[in-house]
Amino acid sequence: MMIHALIVDDEAPARDELAYLLEDHPDVRARQASNAQEALAAIARGDVTLVFQDIQMPGQDGFHVLAEAQDLDHPPVFVFVTAYDQHAIRAFEENAADYLLKPVSPERLAKCLDRVRKLLHAPEAAHSEDCSGAQLDTSGQPLREAVERLLSSVGRAKPLPRLAVEQGGRICLVSTAKVILVEADEKRVLAVTDMGQLSCHGLPTLAKAAERLEGLPFFQANRAQLINLERIAEFSPWFGGKYHVVMNDADRTEITVSRNRVRDFKTRLGI
Repeated sequence: MMIHALIVDDEAPARDELAYLLEDHPDVRARQASNAQEALAAIARGDVTLVFQDIQMPGQDGFHVLAEAQDLDHPPVFVFVTAYDQHAIRAFEENAADYLLKPVSPERLAKCLDRVRKLLHAPEAAHSEDCSGAQLDTSGQPLREAVERLLSSVGRAKPLPRLAVEQGGRICLVSTAKVILVEADEKRVLAVTDMGQLSCHGLPTLAKAAERLEGLPFFQANRAQLINLERIAEFSPWFGGKYHVVMNDADRTEITVSRNRVRDFKTRLGI
């Protein structure tokens, strides 16, 4: 049985690496999608049996793709390819939804595919074993039920309220409560904190910083800056439909909220 796989990741090198590893498995034929819209369009055609899904993507994330796919008569099997925190990984294991931790190893991929083959070839089996050795009840609608439990569980997971920054040649974790804003500066992403301006570690773009801070009180005020909503001192309407914001740091940093972001800004503040 040929497995028609879809690799979904916004980073082309990550997609290409996984596609390369899958070449060692002759029963797997893979194609790629770079965002949620492309993924859902490919899945809707009905010939995708397995999705390797990145979680953190700009715009609609991997869980959106997962949830939307469940409305199909025959949703594909989902495997998360992620650098997510350990709490989420444990949730995947407990809910029998498989995952691959980046960087993906050939050995772990092989074990994952063995489990996928069992699910695709014998979904009616009373019990199957996942890659960690745990038992999965596959009676009834196993994949749909496992997905529903997974979505419920990871929805309760909270992002770590700390940000990795570079300071004095070391990598430090700073509480996001001490971060006034995060901004793009040429080829770097900087965090403006109570301790000064620090370079963010492992966040090459502002989009990646926004993903990392998702679920925390940060808002993208304009193309170059994410502000901590809990560190706003005051704000007021400005010319051109924009908003003028003053942060409550020692420098009383001033920020402009772009006109097209004002509505979302007011919604986030509950006004």
